[in-house]
Amino acid sequence: MLTVLTPGPFCTVQDAGRTGWASIGVPRSGAADRAAAGLANRLVDNRPAAAVLEATAGGLRVRAGRTVLVAVAGVPAPVTVDGRPAPFAAPTTLPAGSVLGLGTPPAGLRSYLAVRGGIDVPPVLGSRSTDTLSGLGPAPLAAGARLPIGTEAGAEPFVDVAPVGVPSDRPVLRVLSGPRRNWLAEDAWAALLRAEWQVRPDSDRIGLRLAGPRLDRAREGELPSEGLVPGAVQVPPDGAPVLFLADHPVTGGYPVLAVVVSADLPAAAQLRPGDVVRFRAA
Repeated sequence: MLTVLTPGPFCTVQDAGRTGWASIGVPRSGAADRAAAGLANRLVDNRPAAAVLEATAGGLRVRAGRTVLVAVAGVPAPVTVDGRPAPFAAPTTLPAGSVLGLGTPPAGLRSYLAVRGGIDVPPVLGSRSTDTLSGLGPAPLAAGARLPIGTEAGAEPFVDVAPVGVPSDRPVLRVLSGPRRNWLAEDAWAALLRAEWQVRPDSDRIGLRLAGPRLDRAREGELPSEGLVPGAVQVPPDGAPVLFLADHPVTGGYPVLAVVVSADLPAAAQLRPGDVVRFRAA
């Protein structure tokens, strides 16, 4: 059992997501930075389905009920055990009764804490992920939450440390042309690629709201609702694009101008308010 002492600004349980339910209006959700969550699990030799804790902007403190093996990956952040520095992106033994703490990352947004065996909260539709849009899965963590440890582990881990770089606060994301590009003005695609876009404060796990030049419509009216995928860049009537992340809606009636390639979504997930992002054609 792990006991949450302080969750930090925002912390949830996440795994690889609940796939196969889009037809009934349930998105995948799961870890916003799937690469970082996967690395944390591999460092303690968990199975890919094991659930981890996704900490936003640090501040997480948990107490171990028994001796466990843990690892923190994602954006580099200070890690402590009972107040003493502990390694980042490396397997770490957390003795029974000790407290692991995450400091605020100097850059980037999300860190992932994996415990050997995984976080064993009850699954909903096959996933333990918190979906902040639909409300499925466990609630965002609060002080006092008690998290059972599961059995989603393989053999003993043998990796000492995994080098992790500091994410860029000005990444360039590759995009493909979206399915409704013709609903935007002829120069909208060029404007998307030419401009610098700043992440607005009202961004979250659902999507990044971007401030920059207005992207105008070429057509009046609204589209019928249609499917969306992570990475879709949708343009609402105000002309300010939204880059959807893990908890994106399943359908939307606004045109999708572009789609970020899957390999670049981890970089998008680490953008914090005020960061600048650019796009280039894939």
